[in-house]
Amino acid sequence: MDRGPISDAEARVLPSVCPLDCPDRCSLDVVVEGGRVTAIGGSRSNPLTQGFICSKVARFARRLYGPDRVLTPLRRAGAKGSGKFVRISWQDAADEIAARLPALCGEYGGECVLPFYYGGSNGLLTQGLMDAFFFRRLGSSRLARTVCAASTTLAGRAIYGKMPGVAFEDFARAQFILIWGANPRRSNIHLIPYLKEAKRRGARIAVVDPRRILGDELVDIHLSVYPGSDVAVALAMIRHLVHGGLAAVPFLEQHATGWKELFEWAEGFTLERAARCAGIAPGEIGALADAYAGSDPAVVRCGWGLERNRNGLASVAAVLALPAVAGKFGKPGGGFTLSNSGAYRTDDDRLAGTGEPATRTLNMNRLGSLLTGEPDPPVKALFIYNANPAVTIPDTNGVLRGLQREDLFTVVLEQVMTDSARFADIVLPATTFLEHRELNKSYGCYALQLAGPVVPPEGESKSNAEIFQLLGRALGWTEEILGFDDRQLLAHAVGSVGASLETDLTPAVLEARKILHFDFPGRQPVQFGSAFPGTSDRKVHLWPDELGERPYLFLDAPEAPDYPLALISPSSHLTISSTLGECNRQEVRLEMHPADAGQRGISDGDAVRTFNDRGELHCRVRLEPNLKPGVAALPKGFWPRAALNGASGNVLVADSLTPVSGGACFNDARVQVERLAEKGSGGS
Repeated sequence: MDRGPISDAEARVLPSVCPLDCPDRCSLDVVVEGGRVTAIGGSRSNPLTQGFICSKVARFARRLYGPDRVLTPLRRAGAKGSGKFVRISWQDAADEIAARLPALCGEYGGECVLPFYYGGSNGLLTQGLMDAFFFRRLGSSRLARTVCAASTTLAGRAIYGKMPGVAFEDFARAQFILIWGANPRRSNIHLIPYLKEAKRRGARIAVVDPRRILGDELVDIHLSVYPGSDVAVALAMIRHLVHGGLAAVPFLEQHATGWKELFEWAEGFTLERAARCAGIAPGEIGALADAYAGSDPAVVRCGWGLERNRNGLASVAAVLALPAVAGKFGKPGGGFTLSNSGAYRTDDDRLAGTGEPATRTLNMNRLGSLLTGEPDPPVKALFIYNANPAVTIPDTNGVLRGLQREDLFTVVLEQVMTDSARFADIVLPATTFLEHRELNKSYGCYALQLAGPVVPPEGESKSNAEIFQLLGRALGWTEEILGFDDRQLLAHAVGSVGASLETDLTPAVLEARKILHFDFPGRQPVQFGSAFPGTSDRKVHLWPDELGERPYLFLDAPEAPDYPLALISPSSHLTISSTLGECNRQEVRLEMHPADAGQRGISDGDAVRTFNDRGELHCRVRLEPNLKPGVAALPKGFWPRAALNGASGNVLVADSLTPVSGGACFNDARVQVERLAEKGSGGS
């Protein structure tokens, strides 16, 4: 296995790629001195990066060398959750796992093992390859990875067959940009320069979000909608377009199915009804629809914020229907952008080296219920990697109760000591993306990138691929892939990618060039020009069977009279989901509109108790006039140590699911907030 460059006292700038959960997939210049990373900046290898990166990754060396870094294999030496461990060797760790798994599988069957993973520092070499091979070979349960993108993925596939979206660079060509449920300042920063360029050229920009996420210098129209009302607003826009003679019927007749059924359904959503649901004025919805329909080209940037509730699937479907209804395709800068990951056409079975087994699938959002209930067979072994469920999964209290089970054998692969790792029986030290080779696709930009290690692994850490190879050999398996080094794994992974790139995809070409672009004419796709739906008939399916009998069903808000505030969990400028939470230890703040705070006698900076019948969280308040009244916000992914009572925001969130897609309903949480008496203040 290639262990990276040899330590050298002379400072060098080495190329890398950020694989973290962001659509930009930045190319990096990493300064290495004395075998250690001393600085990280953006390069221009990926033109989208434009030489700058977010502050989170610029300071990633804090994770590499911080006090929370896991450097050796560890065995639990105290109560689960106590964080007490003793150092053991890799051999001891592998032997213990290899002894426990066959015994459990022999008694309960392979499905008693649950792999739990989502993102993390993952590309095609560290997720979906050796891990998938390992768990398929074991016959374990499969994981429905639904904590994010469940509804967007299903809607995008059902309606457009995951058609490639408008490239971020082409947003500068649009005359109207509608950003719905996305915040580029937090999780797509390289879209911002193209928004500014579009404004310079005369474009108008609209945002639909409970918060005003972009400044007045960029935003012309802002609809501050109530969480869960997006589907009503989008359907009202569609109805308005139909009644105003602005629907592109000739386009729909030629390129779409189900549009008549959609129009009939939208009849039930007048501007007045949608406005009541969203908490805005009817004229705001009509004005947005008119501005969108009257601009050419116009593009919709659909994000993931609108899917995080009971209406998530219907909302995404309705928003994605807008470009078809308005006929906004066929020009650069016209159409929509959601996730572009489907353009890479990865063969997951080929990547895993084996077909998908016919074992049960368990929804990750129900982890607490799965671990504390009685599924048949019960979950007896849990492997956590590229995830931190003690912080990021709904029903935190249920998850923690499950992780405390003494009869649950838990193995965690991790870079730092997370709250989830504290509950492990065995912790295995994992490398960061700067310490191993990685093949990086993207769900935003159109470029496949290869990155090698820039520094040797810290301590005894190993890549995910190495770890699962080691465990497979410890179990006595003899498949050839278990002995592949990282260059052989790269060759294997390359064979699973079916993307249409600018040149033949081979390991040698990747090693030489590091980045390969797609071969769309003009490099960027034009929807219904050089990119078409991936559906069976290459048409837009506006009433797809995959979304159920009523694809655009609107469900009323949860009834919670004792808990009048909707709680949302937007992306943070400090973390990427929960990644880097160990580095940002400042107190978390609950955002409230000044009117809501004033009604409760709460001032900026006060300590408050945010609660419902599931749990409570103590923290301080930040008054935020850009937040919709009736809505409170806690940043996504903060670690419990950032709260005054050591709780995470998801103690307030139920593990309910979006119909059909099974997505998480974080934004359906309803809470009350009250001021906490400061110690020694004598206040009430």
